[in-house]
Amino acid sequence: MNYLARKISFYVVALWAALTLNFLIPRLLPGNPVEILIQKLAARGPITPELRNSVELLLGDTSNDPILVQYWSYLTGIFSGDFGVSITYYPQPVVEIIAQALPWTIVMIGIGTIIAFLVGITLGMLAGWKRGSWLDNLVPVTTMFQAVPYFWLALILLYVSAVQFKIFPVSGGYSYTGAGPSWDWDFISSAIYYGTLPALTIVISSFGGWLLGMRNMMVSTLSEDYIVTAEAKGLRPTRIMMAYAARNAILPSVAGFAISLGFVVSGSIVTEQVFSYPGVGSTLLQAVNNNDYSLMQGLFLVITLTVLGANLIVDLLYTVIDPRTRARS
Repeated sequence: MNYLARKISFYVVALWAALTLNFLIPRLLPGNPVEILIQKLAARGPITPELRNSVELLLGDTSNDPILVQYWSYLTGIFSGDFGVSITYYPQPVVEIIAQALPWTIVMIGIGTIIAFLVGITLGMLAGWKRGSWLDNLVPVTTMFQAVPYFWLALILLYVSAVQFKIFPVSGGYSYTGAGPSWDWDFISSAIYYGTLPALTIVISSFGGWLLGMRNMMVSTLSEDYIVTAEAKGLRPTRIMMAYAARNAILPSVAGFAISLGFVVSGSIVTEQVFSYPGVGSTLLQAVNNNDYSLMQGLFLVITLTVLGANLIVDLLYTVIDPRTRARS
């Protein structure tokens, strides 16, 4: 309980610091959301003082208020789910835009990251257990894919599988000729079909790193005294590999996996740009290009929460998979 209380206290403080930075950074940037929207509206006709006042009220402009009043309004808006109105998608609220973009990124990049982790850990465990085997000799080949720039690998796979052989679609998140997003099988199957190539690219480019890390940790763990003792007791090789070697070798990879999961949301910009895939990455890029501070604030907050949440879950999971953590606490 003491360990749990310390961890939760740390993440509460980290969340407050992240919220404060999220409040300060947009206000230090040049420009004003009201002026940006006024400039867009000016192209359609004259701007009256009444219209400017309406835009200020709509966007919740508090730039003339004291900084503490602005900070309090910001916190109350965050905890009530009010992130303001997006300039890029005016007059759609920021919450609705994030709710539409987030599932695409979580499903496609999240599943790709999890598959890459499981494949890499499994193959790395076997390669470390059977050193010198054909699988162990393939480790340099798999790590080569991680060394290749991701966007270059994505473009090559896109050209070969989508342009040349037409196995997968060139761009998009689903078939736009059918109905919009829904829970019927036609849309789900279309989304799976369109998301397979981006997810496959993530798996190919990242599983080599997990494989190499797990393989090296297995080799190091197999030289420990408790492995020799387990072999001397006559335990089955499978049990030694799974319960003794792999369980301890996987601990550093679990910590790295938490960081990878946390950056699933923020690490999607290149993927979604190459494949023209709808999601948080493309939405964030549009927000930056249009100086949409409200949308940027909302997206940065979601990214912060995913990073902190993933690390908190893994910290708590460590108490289950590593008894030494409980002993130290």
